Amino acid sequence: MKLELKNSLSVKLLRVVLLSALIVGVALSAAQIVFDAYKTRQAVAGDAQRILDMFRDPSTQAVYSLDREMGMQVIEGLFQDDAVRMASIGHPNETMLAEKSRALQQSPSRWLTDLILGQERTFTTSLVGKGPYSEYYGDLSITLDTATYGKGFLVSSVIIFISGVLRALAMGLVLYLVYHWLLTKPLSRIIEHLTSINPDRPSEHKIPSLKGHERNELGLWINTANQLLESIERNTHLRHEAESSLLRMAQYDFLTGLPNRQKLQEQLDKILIDAGRRQRRVAVLCVGLDDFKSVNEQFTYQAGDKLLLALADRLRAHSGRLGALARLGGDQFALVQADIDQPYEAAELAQSILDDLEAEFALEHEQIRLRATIGITLFPEDGDSTEKLLQKAEQTMTLAKSRSRNRYQFYIASVDSEMRRRRELEKDLREALSREQFHLVYQPQISYRDHRVVGVEALIRWQHPEHGLVPPDLFIPLAEQNGTIIPIGEWVLDQACRQLREWHDLGFTDLRMAVNLSTVQLHHTELPRVVNNLMQIYRLPPRSLELEVTETGLMEDISTAAQHLLSLRRSGALIAIDDFGTGYSSLSYLKSLPLDKIKIDKSFVQDLLDDDDDATIVRAIIQLGKSLGMQVIAEGVETAEQEAYIISEGCHEGQGYHYSKPLPARELAAFLKQSERNNAAIL
Repeated sequence: MKLELKNSLSVKLLRVVLLSALIVGVALSAAQIVFDAYKTRQAVAGDAQRILDMFRDPSTQAVYSLDREMGMQVIEGLFQDDAVRMASIGHPNETMLAEKSRALQQSPSRWLTDLILGQERTFTTSLVGKGPYSEYYGDLSITLDTATYGKGFLVSSVIIFISGVLRALAMGLVLYLVYHWLLTKPLSRIIEHLTSINPDRPSEHKIPSLKGHERNELGLWINTANQLLESIERNTHLRHEAESSLLRMAQYDFLTGLPNRQKLQEQLDKILIDAGRRQRRVAVLCVGLDDFKSVNEQFTYQAGDKLLLALADRLRAHSGRLGALARLGGDQFALVQADIDQPYEAAELAQSILDDLEAEFALEHEQIRLRATIGITLFPEDGDSTEKLLQKAEQTMTLAKSRSRNRYQFYIASVDSEMRRRRELEKDLREALSREQFHLVYQPQISYRDHRVVGVEALIRWQHPEHGLVPPDLFIPLAEQNGTIIPIGEWVLDQACRQLREWHDLGFTDLRMAVNLSTVQLHHTELPRVVNNLMQIYRLPPRSLELEVTETGLMEDISTAAQHLLSLRRSGALIAIDDFGTGYSSLSYLKSLPLDKIKIDKSFVQDLLDDDDDATIVRAIIQLGKSLGMQVIAEGVETAEQEAYIISEGCHEGQGYHYSKPLPARELAAFLKQSERNNAAIL
């Protein structure tokens, strides 16, 4: 911060000093002028007395002898002095022996000098004879004009006034310079240092002592100020620590250091606002320890606190998946899982927490195992506010404890049931391959050029021993999530290639096998090697194996997908893009990918006769495939009308219930033979 010149102490001091000096100089000059006026008046009287004394004797002799001529000579002698304006000799009661007068002198300054000295002054002396009788003969009177004296007085007054003012101003300026050097300049340096002080850390920059001022008031002020700055910083630090401590006590649990319920509500409010804006789910998990009271009773409350600290550390291990973690009080904790897509993600987190508790805690040379029950609520399904979600999560946890412990439960029963079934399926899925619960079925693909079966699509089925036939759209995502899709996918490829070899050996040498690849498989680096080995093992000709990849899977990482597809193509496989039209891929992407076939998604085919938009999409896809030199196949063909439409638009192949449902290998072999006989009969 820099002071403006007009506000600086030096300028204000200069004004005050100069004004004071000016006033003092004027006052002293005025007093000197008054005294000079008094002296001038005295000089007029002195000069008059001198003149009278000089001309007294001649005047006495003239009046004594009544010699008028002599009297006039005396008068003329008096008028030799310019100041004499009028003179007379004679007895006051008689006619004057001699007298003379002249006009007043003209001067531009008379108006002022007449006020101070008077216009004229008259003086008289008695003419007395010599002793012993000293007879009185008359008076000698003169009148002096003050103009001559006034001129001198004015010149002297001007000199006195100017010299007095200049003298006072010079003295004031000297005083100002001395004051500026001794006080203002040191103060300015102090201010410069003060402005560089950090308000948050005032003692970091101390004010340096000024040379020559170590022992005077400025030095004392600097030392006191530095001590004050240190005290301010010390007190500020203590105050901040106290405020932080109070804030932490108000918002954080004293034992575990986790946020408390109040802080959790603030965090959850922000999470819900963001989730609402992005239209994402949020899960709130309330974790309550089972029978923690017995731990306190068996050991001590201090031991129980140690267990709670250890539990908090284990919960913190999941912080990478959490939006918030807090202790609600006692043996209850809350976890917030933000930005989730499906409820099963919350179920996985809950189960991982329960699994973590399986590991024992070391306490006072003993191993203790804690168990917990978890209540789960979802935003926005179970509530749209922090209070509702927390309240329902705690209620769900309490209800779950009353039924059975060491488990998790969702607030909505249907969701809870679905998550439990999903967890059971995921567990069984890991063993389904080794227990030979998978099998393949095959759906024919018909060429519209000669209505022959030119290919089949291998479709996996899971025959669960308890739940029966599990749909692929349910267990395939589970397999992709837990990583079992890689061994399952390799098994499907092996079985499909083995079966294709058998059909080729039966004489269906032109038959082609289509196998679906998941997104996880497509990005697996070993896939090209696996495909190449299988084609060599089963002696499959090039282009007899067709690998179908989904459009959405390709769009996730277009450059990596393109490299993997090229590797698969080099092994001799055809590449088809499945479910085309659902991923909104652009023409530039399609041109950059090594694709051989486009497969129209069944969702567009099934309503193309009733929905103009679907018909337009189907027609556009067929034209796009033709323009790119690709084969186009439509899946989900169920009626002759649908077949007629896509044939009329130029589609190359079709697949669907209109031709056959997916069949086991033996039934499909019979279907192939019957199709051959039918085609031969037509020919």
